[in-house]
Amino acid sequence: MKKNKKARMILFLLLLHYGSGQSDYAPYFYDNGPGSTNGNMAFFSISEDTPLGKQVYILNGTDPEEDPVRYGLTFEKGSTEYFRVDPKSGNVTLVKELDREKQDEISVTVSITDGRNKVVETVRVFVTDANDEPPEFENLPFIIDVPEDTAPGSSIYRVHAVDKDLGSGGSVSYYLQSSSFAKFTIDGHSGILRVKPGEMLDYETTTTHFLTVVAKDGGGKYKGKEQVLTSTATVTINVLDAQDMPPTFVGTPYFGYIYEVSVPGSEIYTVYAKDGDQGNPNSIHYSIMNGSEGVFDINSTSGCITLNTLPSLLKKELYEIKVLASEAGPNSQIQDHDITTVTVRVVDLNNHPPTFYGENGPQSKFEVTMFEHPPAGEILRGFKITVNDSDQGANAKFKLRLVGPSRVLRVVPQTVLNEAQVTIIVEDTSGIDYEKGPTLSFKLLAVEIDTPERFSATADIVINLLDMNDNIPTFTSEYYIARVAENSPGGSSVVSVTANDPDSGSWGEVKYTIYGSGSDLFAINLSSGLITTQPWTSLDAEVRSKYNFYVKAEDSEGKYGLAEVFVTVLDMNDHPPEFDDKLLEKTMIIGTPVKVQAVDEDAESPNNVIEYSIMTADPDNAFDINSDTGEIKLKPFIKSMEIVHNITKQKDCKWSLVVQARDRGSPSFSTTAVVNIDITEATPLKGPMAAFLLKSRDNPLKALGMVTFIIIVLVGATVVISTAMYMRNSKSNRIMPVRRIIKRRPREQQTWTCKMPIIRFTNPAEKFLVADPESSTQQETGSPRMKPPPPIAPCLPPPPPCSTRAGERPRAVPTISGALASKGSKKAKPGRRKEGNISSALVSELKMKLEQKIHENNQGYY
Repeated sequence: MKKNKKARMILFLLLLHYGSGQSDYAPYFYDNGPGSTNGNMAFFSISEDTPLGKQVYILNGTDPEEDPVRYGLTFEKGSTEYFRVDPKSGNVTLVKELDREKQDEISVTVSITDGRNKVVETVRVFVTDANDEPPEFENLPFIIDVPEDTAPGSSIYRVHAVDKDLGSGGSVSYYLQSSSFAKFTIDGHSGILRVKPGEMLDYETTTTHFLTVVAKDGGGKYKGKEQVLTSTATVTINVLDAQDMPPTFVGTPYFGYIYEVSVPGSEIYTVYAKDGDQGNPNSIHYSIMNGSEGVFDINSTSGCITLNTLPSLLKKELYEIKVLASEAGPNSQIQDHDITTVTVRVVDLNNHPPTFYGENGPQSKFEVTMFEHPPAGEILRGFKITVNDSDQGANAKFKLRLVGPSRVLRVVPQTVLNEAQVTIIVEDTSGIDYEKGPTLSFKLLAVEIDTPERFSATADIVINLLDMNDNIPTFTSEYYIARVAENSPGGSSVVSVTANDPDSGSWGEVKYTIYGSGSDLFAINLSSGLITTQPWTSLDAEVRSKYNFYVKAEDSEGKYGLAEVFVTVLDMNDHPPEFDDKLLEKTMIIGTPVKVQAVDEDAESPNNVIEYSIMTADPDNAFDINSDTGEIKLKPFIKSMEIVHNITKQKDCKWSLVVQARDRGSPSFSTTAVVNIDITEATPLKGPMAAFLLKSRDNPLKALGMVTFIIIVLVGATVVISTAMYMRNSKSNRIMPVRRIIKRRPREQQTWTCKMPIIRFTNPAEKFLVADPESSTQQETGSPRMKPPPPIAPCLPPPPPCSTRAGERPRAVPTISGALASKGSKKAKPGRRKEGNISSALVSELKMKLEQKIHENNQGYY
């Protein structure tokens, strides 16, 4: 107030000063009243959940002289600056978060100035509440002790929570989180906890309960939205035990025993009972209600039952004692109680172990001799064993069992009371095997059961076995594989076989024999099983390379086993390659290779694999040979007869080679042959024959079949016609006059006759003969009567003229069925030469394939 008075005084003096000199009025704020957001912020209120950066107010004023004004906004020193103002527009912005619970009123100094006069005012800004605080529980943690006998509906505690908000947001109500086993309720307004009506607490069932209490406010707006805030707390309720449960015996039923060595005062059994109220138990008092008959006493504190007399004076074997356990309350007052029964049995003392007996008294070893492999289920009658325990009752109960090879023998009975005759039965006949051992040993045990001492007795069971011929000889392998080099001397070792017979004596002695296809070439040692070749045998891989036969191992009674023996004769390189002849004559058409072939009689690779090479040649360096197939061909540069004549001066063009054939065996063998090669040039063919050969070039058998078919047809036609004519002449009864018809053939006319030659492959060049029609024999005209000539095959068309050099002798052209030659030679047309070369090449290639196929067939036959 003092500051305001001082400011007003200064303002008055200034107004007086300016009024005396000139009119200069101070600016002032508009007063828009409470709730307005324009003016000087007087009575302005703002919600605490207003977001930062929001424009919350506008400082608004004016200057009487209408000078521009500027606004200011300050806070007291050390206080928080919540607002900021724009000097020109007066817009006030929130720059710090508000919290009504911490500060509900803010003091602000606002100012307005026109540059000369400044008006300053201090105003209060009120912070209004928003529902932003949840309820908070007081006096945490909540731990309550409640007696288990608390009456239903009784109040046991009050929880309290406070909400700092105002209005409905500050009101608090309570409830418990739902639980199907809840035994408590809470008043929603006061927070008082009660035991739910109709429910009882039970210490023996649950000693501690945990409740979750929820405190909820009345809700309110926060940042423009309604919200309800809650908080939770856990209430721990410890149930205190009350004396409401009787005592209970532990470990029932109870059994005690009196032995023949017991003395008065001996402990028979100790009973035990505990109070059902575990939280605050009472002491227990024990007493015998009935059934003692003066024989037993009990300690009232410990519950120990003792014997009062000697066991020999007892008149009963079984006693049932009723024992009472009572709670001792304050002043030793007897409260709740429990009753149980103790069964006491008078028993014999277990002081005799089981004992085995033979025919002459106690015995610890039993022995028998028998044959091996008795049938399963047979009783071993050589044993006469008795077992006995002289104790009485449970002390005389024991079990019998055999210890030894598993599941071979079985003992009967297995459980004995006092005494029994012991029977031993065969269970697994394969386990009683002489070959596994001539003696079997077992332990026969008698062990007491249901007794603390568990006395036992042991007897040795020994079985001496006699052997039988129950095994057959068995080879160490089902088959034996042997390899023998060919040409091995007679008596050479092949393989040794072994068979075992586990029987003893003569039953275990094995003799070996062999039989089967091919076994006559081999011999076997009767006792050792060594297989050798016969002394007179010489194995040859080229004759037969595989043998298999059987070997038999037989014991003295004829029992036997079999094995198979496989013998492979290893090929040796003992045959050199061989040509058909040491001197080979070949005709080569330029561009078509000729082939030489050698045969190696060895049975296997690489001994029978042949490589060919040219050793010498005349002329040299004119031929190449394929090392695998033996095909000989001219060097690539030799393409015509002109080149051939340039190489050699011999006009017959017959060259010689020495060809070597070497196998790939070790050691390697070789042989040579002289090959004379006649070089010729292909003569072109035309007409149907050329077309047929062109189609059959890749199938020589087709051409051979066609020729064979033609021959068969011609021969058949000839036979039919001849038979018909013979039959007509033989049936004719008239004598016809002899008529002679002589026809003379003109000399200038050429007649081509075709003869079907017999196919020979020794020299294919001689298949075709050059016939001169002028030298053919004329028909005789002087004969009285001539038989009609037999039918002949159609003649082939005349060959095309071929060009020959002057002084050059004509050459035969090889084809598949013959060779044709004309009387004279004419120059061939230039356009026909290429066609003739192709036809001749096809003829030569077809001929070579046919020869090769027939040769392979002959080899396969032999």
